[in-house]
Amino acid sequence: ARIDDNDGEFLLIEAADFLPEWLNPENSDNRVFFYKGELHIIPLSETHKQECDLSAASPTLSQALTLLSTRSEEFLAAEPIRTAVYKRIDGYPEKIQASFHRAHCYLPAGIVAVLRQRPSLVAAAVQAFYLRDPVDLRACRSFRTFPPEERVMTIVTFTKCLYAQLVQQQFFPDRRSGYTLPLPSHPQYKAYELGMKLAHGFEILCSKCSKVSPDSKKNMLSSPLWERFLSSLKEKNYFKGELEGSVKYTKLLRMAEDYFEQSVAKPESYVEVSPGDEILTLLRTTTIDLKEFEREAACLPPEDDDSWLEITPGDLDQMLKEARNESFPSSNEEEPKYDLEAVAESMKAFVSKVSTHEGAEMPWSSDESHVTFDVDSFTKALDRILGADSEELDSDDLDEEEEFDFLDEDDEDLDAENQRQDQEVSPSELIGSLKSYMDEMDRELAHTNVGKSFTTQKKGASSGNATTSQKAGPDSGAEDTELTPVDVDMNLVTNLLASYSAQSGLAGPASNILQSMGVYLPENADRIGSNEGATE
Repeated sequence: ARIDDNDGEFLLIEAADFLPEWLNPENSDNRVFFYKGELHIIPLSETHKQECDLSAASPTLSQALTLLSTRSEEFLAAEPIRTAVYKRIDGYPEKIQASFHRAHCYLPAGIVAVLRQRPSLVAAAVQAFYLRDPVDLRACRSFRTFPPEERVMTIVTFTKCLYAQLVQQQFFPDRRSGYTLPLPSHPQYKAYELGMKLAHGFEILCSKCSKVSPDSKKNMLSSPLWERFLSSLKEKNYFKGELEGSVKYTKLLRMAEDYFEQSVAKPESYVEVSPGDEILTLLRTTTIDLKEFEREAACLPPEDDDSWLEITPGDLDQMLKEARNESFPSSNEEEPKYDLEAVAESMKAFVSKVSTHEGAEMPWSSDESHVTFDVDSFTKALDRILGADSEELDSDDLDEEEEFDFLDEDDEDLDAENQRQDQEVSPSELIGSLKSYMDEMDRELAHTNVGKSFTTQKKGASSGNATTSQKAGPDSGAEDTELTPVDVDMNLVTNLLASYSAQSGLAGPASNILQSMGVYLPENADRIGSNEGATE
């Protein structure tokens, strides 16, 4: 067995934190299976000795099944992967019932008959309505397949997700469709509205189905394969002794033709048949008893309560907390700790992680790694980017050249500069030039609002110098230009707390990043107090 959805391999998504690095969505097709009750992953291989080439991007389905049947013990998934998957599916299939929602719907009799045969088609109908576009709604002006004249009340089983998608969308039918809604105060307004939306979904599906021309079907039924198929049915007494041409015989013959067209003539059509084709096939082969549906509508069971759609912020926080406790059971009993040093260290760990085009990797613990800075590597990287000549550092950033002593507009200095470009510069000179360049920038920014917005380190001697330098004008001498280093941790925490406070209790970048690393901040008591005062 294998499980996939719109996002790909379902089992891989559940065990994403434990997968091998080589496994990705591009090469995971036909590699992940449940076989004899255990999870198996067919790996990549460099060898070509086997009959099936494992080094291909993805094996074919027949190749994968052959490998599983002959060498399944080699493909058993690692223990952490199996544990994660089994934890996710624990309690099923019994837990499936908790995901269902049963609701009354006022539907055309044809849809009721189709859902009796294939209840799962409700998913395709909801998706068609939910993802509709103006072209789809053209088919809903006339409703050729499901006219509104013969509608009955019935109970439909949705998943909670499907029910929420259907009920939360505001939609008004086209007047030409014939579908009308009672007043919102009507006791069965919701049933009428749900039925109208579901009918639109079924009509859209049928409008998209493949149109089979009568000539192609005639040619198909005149083939030798059909003759052998029909002879086999007669030998097995499929027609139950009915006379050829009778009403019962004709009905059975039509059902056999539809089955042959969908399954026998195209052996792999079970994958390709669209929901619309399946609905139309069921309409042709299913008897619609309107009176029976009306009798059942008189004694329908009550529908489920949909109060679960309303979630308060407190409920959401509790759900997120429970989900995190399931992922990290060891933290269940721990009291929340609000350590500002942990906030700073967590952000440093996050910044030090290597990110790619696929996103940033979140460190789960601030103690997992420490921030390191290699001066030599940094210098070499700058050397490769900026070139060997330190004079190339002053590029587009130096618009006001008269403010710097080392720039001169004379042609003779330009010639001298060209000569210096031919000389090699040692790494120490490059570092010195870079430091002087950065110091000049610091001195310029120190007297602006940007420079004064940073919190500097508090030292006995240097604090006085820093105060003097900040109060002095830009023309101060060299003796007053000593700058106090910026307190990186303090500025980081201050800005994070300011961002967290600006979220006003809602989700935002500061809380999302910190919570992903296991750091939780308390609620803003000042904001809560001010809100309570405003309420009073």
